[in-house]
Amino acid sequence: MLCACWPSGAWPSARGGLPVSLPEAWHRWTGQPLWSLGFRPFFLAGAGFACLALVGWGLWLHGALAGLQPVAGMLAWHRHEMLFGFAVAIVAGFLLTAVANWTGRPGLSRTPLLLLWLLWLAGRLAWWLPLPGPLFVVVQLAFMPLLAAVIGRELWCAGKRENYPMVLVLGLLALFQGLTLWGLLEHQDSWQRRGELGALWLVATLMTVIGGRVIPFFIQRGLQLPPQAPTSPWPTRVLLVGSLLAALSMALGGGDAPRGWLAPLFALLAGLQGWRLWRWHRPGVWRVPLLWSLYLAYGWLALATLGMALWHLGWSIPQSLVTHALAVGGLGGLVLGMVARVSLGHSGRPLQASRAMAGGFALLFLAALCRVLLVPFSSLGLGLSALLAGLAFAVFVAGYGRILLAPRL
Repeated sequence: MLCACWPSGAWPSARGGLPVSLPEAWHRWTGQPLWSLGFRPFFLAGAGFACLALVGWGLWLHGALAGLQPVAGMLAWHRHEMLFGFAVAIVAGFLLTAVANWTGRPGLSRTPLLLLWLLWLAGRLAWWLPLPGPLFVVVQLAFMPLLAAVIGRELWCAGKRENYPMVLVLGLLALFQGLTLWGLLEHQDSWQRRGELGALWLVATLMTVIGGRVIPFFIQRGLQLPPQAPTSPWPTRVLLVGSLLAALSMALGGGDAPRGWLAPLFALLAGLQGWRLWRWHRPGVWRVPLLWSLYLAYGWLALATLGMALWHLGWSIPQSLVTHALAVGGLGGLVLGMVARVSLGHSGRPLQASRAMAGGFALLFLAALCRVLLVPFSSLGLGLSALLAGLAFAVFVAGYGRILLAPRL
């Protein structure tokens, strides 16, 4: 009888050869294409998490997973994780990749990237583990400050002061997450809600800044158009400052009840978002899925901003519909369009979405329509919207997983 015994601290070779040491195995693992740049692990994990979380939420709403109870219950988990789990993962993947382009410095990769990703994963798992309250909060709050420090250090070393607002947004996201978790520990639902609404509108600020940079560029390149003449920087500056003020107002209780004095702020933002959409529009956009998906998602952002202005004016619009127009149509749509486009571009693939991915974009748009238009008439719209959105992200994972795991062409 033969017995294969490996030395202490060694692992069998994946190909059945001589054993390799633990450091060598770690080096090989972190040398995989998945850990070469931030968009790969965070886009894949973020989209996969969105698929599982949305489908699980939809099934739970329909009573199929009634026994499923994370820390503090499913509602608290859903509200926290769709922002600080899903959205933050995509933000991390995008910024870790973009900062390398902005600075000309190598992006975070290999072991540091893997450790940062594991910290994000720990936050997702903590909801299902019997952790003491303080330890649970520490695990949840560890990721955002570290991400902000990584991005800030790269920008500081390269002297890219024009991108410092990104670090400010990440810092505020960490602050709003702290408010959310404080409310969770103290059983104060209003604090949780303020932190989550502030974070959602802060993510909308990122959508405004990043969308304003890349969507017109993608349209110009995708339709092979000449570059547009530069315009005044003031609309962009007003959108940035106004969006930050809107997010701060929501974190300070601006979403507790309609406040007429906030209506002009949201109306101004809606007008400027609409002006951007008008300026960007070209008929050819509707022939290219990678373009119309982003254009429609930005349209949801403008619509949600207008809806919030009307809500503050006292119109009988449920705030939850406005919130989910932003969360599902705006955030979800922009994320799906961006991760599809960025994954192709940064992996050296042709910038052409498959028919399946175009179908995924359509599913996400339908999910937003269900959440906004169907829910007022039938509670079935809640679960249906979640299932459609989860399926949309499943399409991305199925079609792009191999791209994110494979080397750049």
